[in-house]
Amino acid sequence: MDTVETALEKALAISGATGVAIVDFKQRRVLGSLDRGSGLDMDKVAYGDSDVMRAKLYTLELLGYPPDSVEDILITLDRELHMIRPLPRLREGGIFIYLVLDRDRTVALDEIRRQLRSLEPLLPL
Repeated sequence: MDTVETALEKALAISGATGVAIVDFKQRRVLGSLDRGSGLDMDKVAYGDSDVMRAKLYTLELLGYPPDSVEDILITLDRELHMIRPLPRLREGGIFIYLVLDRDRTVALDEIRRQLRSLEPLLPL
């Protein structure tokens, strides 16, 4: 099985996850995605959240923070959580995981972060 597909399946297995994409934010393209009810167009996710990631990295540079200081970007909606997790080892390549979670079924954020960190070695992109 493809490593991207394996990482996507493991991410979608996180409690409360309804959608996941692995995105190259430098090229604004989805490398892979899976959906279980999020209903999101992952191509739009890749395009829009690539801008979010670029803006955050630019702002950090202006403030003198190293780019690898971003653990994740959390967007809280009324019924969902959207998490952008840049992969530190792959940051030069511009890779992030985009995870959509149902707020009513979500486990603790620290546990979600731990599980997402564990996926990075699966992605030798």
